[in-house]
Amino acid sequence: MLYPYLPMCAFARLLLPHANAARAGGRACAPWNRHDRRRAAVFVSRRMNSMTSSTPQSALRLRLIGWALALAAAVFAAAAPSQALAQNTGALERRVKAAFLYKFLGYAEFPVDAFADPASAITIGVIGSDEMAAELTRVVSGRSVAGRPIAVRQLHDGDAPAVVHLLFVAGADNARAARALRAVPGALLTVTECEDGLRYGSVINFRIVDARVRFDVSLEAAEKKNVKLSSRLLTVAYLVQKESP
Repeated sequence: MLYPYLPMCAFARLLLPHANAARAGGRACAPWNRHDRRRAAVFVSRRMNSMTSSTPQSALRLRLIGWALALAAAVFAAAAPSQALAQNTGALERRVKAAFLYKFLGYAEFPVDAFADPASAITIGVIGSDEMAAELTRVVSGRSVAGRPIAVRQLHDGDAPAVVHLLFVAGADNARAARALRAVPGALLTVTECEDGLRYGSVINFRIVDARVRFDVSLEAAEKKNVKLSSRLLTVAYLVQKESP
């Protein structure tokens, strides 16, 4: 049988001529929304109602459409959990990293001149991820470190605040992370999540080890920023680097 092996775009055109399918180049179909599925159901119902004759051709066409629908349902059912799992995994990783970032503040001692006065807030800057900025805002809401409130700022290209106590640069792009670190020289405790983060001057760099979020620490970078890290933080680090790589 040929029909069960046709790509999904072919089924979209078979079941609904005006479906949001790829036009050329073998591209995958765009996901159907609720309106598309309703139109498809109405279309199939009308086609089946039109095949009420007992001719072999009509019966064959009816069976082919039934096979197409069954295969489409199986593919969509298999794809949905995979997409949901990927989204959940990304969200979980973001929550874990946000919790780490908040905890880092409690194990870091910043220079005295990093604050305008004893009541000044600790500022967390985020570059490259709206989602992380939102998650951090949720995590630190109503909390404080050493009696200081915590403020989260989402930074964009060209922003260069005088002091950022903790700067998180999102993304795996090494070159982009390097540019971001250079663009905010006033950042003290810098955290990245790219492969060469420490090489570009980051104090802490996240990594994934055996499906777990871990982090490396550069003592040299911390010393250059005049940030003292607690030994308790160093004991749970995956790697503690004393000199530049």
